[in-house]
Amino acid sequence: MNSRGARQLSLFWKILLSTSIAITLLLALAGWFAHQTRSVLVRNLQSELQGSFGAYKSLWQARAATLRSVSLVLSGMSDVRAAFQTNDKATIKDTAAEVWSKVSQSNALFLVTDPKGQVIASLGGGDVLGDYIDVVSESAPRFPAQTDGFALENGRLYELVVTPVYVQTLNGPGLLNVLVAGFPVDQAVALELRKQTAGGDFLFIANGAVLASTLPAGESARIAQQYRRSSNLQRFNLPGGEFAALGSALRNIEGAPVGDLLTVHTFDTIRRDLDTLLQKLILVWAAAILAGLAVGGFLAHRILKPIRQLDDAAAMIARQEYGTRVPEGGNDELGRLARTFNGMCKSIQEAREELIRQERISTIGRLSSSIVHDLRNPLASIYGGAEMIMDGDLTHGQLHRIATNVYRSSRAINDLLQELVDVSRGRTQAPELCRLGEVVAAAAETQASCAEQQGVRIDVSLDPAIELPLERGRITRVFLNLIGNALEAMPNGGCVQIRAERSGDSVLVQVNDTGPGIPVSVRKNLFQPFVSAGKNGLGLGLALSRQTVLDHGGDLWAEDAESGARFRLRLPCRVTG
Repeated sequence: MNSRGARQLSLFWKILLSTSIAITLLLALAGWFAHQTRSVLVRNLQSELQGSFGAYKSLWQARAATLRSVSLVLSGMSDVRAAFQTNDKATIKDTAAEVWSKVSQSNALFLVTDPKGQVIASLGGGDVLGDYIDVVSESAPRFPAQTDGFALENGRLYELVVTPVYVQTLNGPGLLNVLVAGFPVDQAVALELRKQTAGGDFLFIANGAVLASTLPAGESARIAQQYRRSSNLQRFNLPGGEFAALGSALRNIEGAPVGDLLTVHTFDTIRRDLDTLLQKLILVWAAAILAGLAVGGFLAHRILKPIRQLDDAAAMIARQEYGTRVPEGGNDELGRLARTFNGMCKSIQEAREELIRQERISTIGRLSSSIVHDLRNPLASIYGGAEMIMDGDLTHGQLHRIATNVYRSSRAINDLLQELVDVSRGRTQAPELCRLGEVVAAAAETQASCAEQQGVRIDVSLDPAIELPLERGRITRVFLNLIGNALEAMPNGGCVQIRAERSGDSVLVQVNDTGPGIPVSVRKNLFQPFVSAGKNGLGLGLALSRQTVLDHGGDLWAEDAESGARFRLRLPCRVTG
């Protein structure tokens, strides 16, 4: 496996990762839904707190309406007016006490003041307000209308209703006295609010101090310190838990805030529910991941099994094991792919067998052509010698020379046939150390009679000391081909010159002739099989000769010359490969 393949994830892990990512995205969506649920719960909590304020307003409005009604009734009673006109404090107090006892509530307070706010009579705990009531002078600009609001007196908070009492005089209505009725805002009021709202707690504060509360003192004090007047929901993190509070300003008769009422609800329940929900989501996520990986792994294994079989089979095909087949399975996409793959393998196998058969036929043809080419020269020499003997009138020397040529040609044919037998049996001839001059001389002597008939001179000048590791028979046929091609190109005489020189670890051999040279039309493909510029031959000589030289670790090429043809051979001085 290459480095790029090693860095890539397998298809199995891609399926598992995709499954895990999909499950994670779904649970992330569930987490987002939980977050949205939390926001909804917070809004519901705010609505619940606002509903608690509605209960507080209803209770307060009912109390204020009662105070206004009672005060109006008292201000309109004739005996009350008569008592007020006496200006006698004892009479006024006795009359007010008698009437107030019939209509008042136990925790209400009642005061009678002069138009400046000086207290004349105080009933129902009204004495805690002191001898002078500021709210009377604050309400005076609004007389004769009734006014109501909250008042902070001596560290305590009250809701008061101020009612002026007028009498008819010669100059019109005259302010006689002022009735001040109200309720203290204390622990009883906070507990009553909590009872009526059936949930949540209430906290009355003023100037950062707790006036009344249904919460423990420590938590009430911390909330009072952290609270900032606002109409928005506020959250407080306290040692006893997390709380949410919604506040409303309590205003005096002039409309200025003198304190605040906080509706408080613990946030712990919501947080615990959300924490439980998130824990369940995490557990569900973990279980879904494990289940998804298990199911995904099982399905991926089932799906990838035929793909792995195809992968292994493709690797075997790459190793030329064309008989490989894979199980075809069902009729789904993988089954069709397996059948297609098996069909492809069968086609490749049949095509390869046909190619081998054609290659064998082609090899036989090339081998036959090579045999015919290599047998031409020795058979021609034997034929020529036999023809000369038949003509007669030969001297003893001529007969000896002809016999020698016939012997050499016959031996060359025998060596060629033996070489073919060795090749067919897988045996190769090992190179032997040969004198290059002897090899070239043997080839030149074989072509000597033909050269003499055409008037061609073969000039061989080689250093006798040059010795090379060669397959003698094959290299001899190389020089036979080169000299034979030169003789064919010079039917009317000429010269073939063969020279050699050392060049480093090689020997360079030059074969030149004085013929017409190599035609331009065949020069580019000169060493290709079946390319020939002569009238005779199959065009295999130079191709086979170059292959022989290449097998020895050398090379054979042609060079441009001003006249004739020029070939170069490079043969190594040591055995290569």
